[in-house]
Amino acid sequence: MAALQVADADKALRRELHFYTLYRLLEAAMLLLVLFGPIADQLPAPRHELFARALAIAYGFVAALLFVFGRKGDLRISTLAGISADLFFGLLAIHAVPVAGTGIALMLIFNIGAAALLLPTRYGIGVALVAVAGLIAEHLWTGVIEEQSSHGSLVEPLMFAVGYMAMATLTSVLGRQMRASQELAERRGEETAHLVEVNELIIRRLRTGVLLVNGHNRIGLANEAASSLLGGHSPGDEVALDIVMPELARRLGAWRKGAAQDETPLQLGPDLPEVVPRFTRLLAGSEQTLVFLDDTSLVSRRAESITLATLGRFSASLAHEIRNPLAAINYAVQLLEESDDIRPADRRLLEIVRQQSMRMNGIVDNVLGLARREPAKPEHVDLAALTRQFIEDYQAGHPIENDTLTATSSQSQPTALVDPRQLHQVLTVLVHNALLYGRKPGEPARITVHVAAENGGRHRIDVIDRGPGIPERVALQLFRPFFTTSPHGTGLGLYIARELCRANQATLEYVPTPGVGSCFRIRFTPGVGEQTRSSGSAVGAGAAG
Repeated sequence: MAALQVADADKALRRELHFYTLYRLLEAAMLLLVLFGPIADQLPAPRHELFARALAIAYGFVAALLFVFGRKGDLRISTLAGISADLFFGLLAIHAVPVAGTGIALMLIFNIGAAALLLPTRYGIGVALVAVAGLIAEHLWTGVIEEQSSHGSLVEPLMFAVGYMAMATLTSVLGRQMRASQELAERRGEETAHLVEVNELIIRRLRTGVLLVNGHNRIGLANEAASSLLGGHSPGDEVALDIVMPELARRLGAWRKGAAQDETPLQLGPDLPEVVPRFTRLLAGSEQTLVFLDDTSLVSRRAESITLATLGRFSASLAHEIRNPLAAINYAVQLLEESDDIRPADRRLLEIVRQQSMRMNGIVDNVLGLARREPAKPEHVDLAALTRQFIEDYQAGHPIENDTLTATSSQSQPTALVDPRQLHQVLTVLVHNALLYGRKPGEPARITVHVAAENGGRHRIDVIDRGPGIPERVALQLFRPFFTTSPHGTGLGLYIARELCRANQATLEYVPTPGVGSCFRIRFTPGVGEQTRSSGSAVGAGAAG
């Protein structure tokens, strides 16, 4: 932008220099006319005729060269070269052609003014002083050295000297003010252009949709948020609002007729969020209308954030209260296991109670740790062994009847750096969801927990079912807190699982498998010795569910 401003200023000064060179051509042409034109015979003969004619021809040639090449190269050098030629040939012409001396001296006032306008102040005053000195020197040379009567007295050169200095001073001040004004205008223009760009960027990136609709209900402009609602149409096409958004066009028409704004949420498409339209005229009395489309999902997400923060504090206190009963249950189980009156069949039940109590205690520890933003405790875990152990523990505590739950692995000992308790909790959520939703009507569920390797030394765990799959519109919201398709669910399970994965520098994503079922994939970060820390982003709130 700065380089562009310099270029604009230079272009303006070169345009002024161009008019200066045109004026020089006029001066040279008038001097040639005086010496070679029809009026030459009617004027007194020059003081040095041959010299005067040669001088006029040389000045005309130099003026033509400066006109052709004077605008190229350095501006200051071009101006100095031009005014030097003007003073040199002008002062000599005053001496050689006395009859035109006064006129030539008068015309030099513009040359001096133009030079002072284009050059810095010190150069402009210097040019005027040189002209004054040359004019007085010519007058003295003519009267003293050549002992000829000068045309006019010394008063005339002195008067021209005052005029030269006044013109140089005035144009120099004007030039300085002009350049300052031009710089200020360019700076203000740059600031204005920058503000326009900032405003355009803000409007374009607003999450609130903005449409500009003319009096014929055609969309002239739209930001990014509004463009996504146009159904693939470009705002530059000036599509009709009645075609792409008929309900919005109806509300706009009612508002233009004086009806109150209808702030009922409006869904513009089956897969689009609900919006609340607001209307305002672009200018008073203008037919152009600005339409603002407020996304209601943003308000919902803010409410979710507040709810998650509240649940985070609640879950931390609740987990702390649960620890005492769990400790009592564990102690009671230990005492029962030491008793000789317990039958062998009941001991297996006690073992299940002890395992589930330990698991619950681990979950409580996770909730407290994540709520306090404590780091995870990663270990080098054999993923294949962990998934097999998980399957055994899950089947022992959750009878699955005719359903199938198996663990497979494509490697013998795939390892990853992860907190095994948190991974156990993630797998519990994924398997539980797969058993609930990953079955076709009237058929048992078939769940596979598969461990596989990827390029780059990464490993993954896939939880795969053979159910009907997940619709695309539902898959886009799977990991949102409180989103659920079940009337009995809380919508926090997958959110918790993803946050626990993030705490271990792993990722959890849904992988579409059309016609086969569903797959939830956990990808672990490669490398040894990496320290993983909790993301601390409202996970405690999710764990409460």
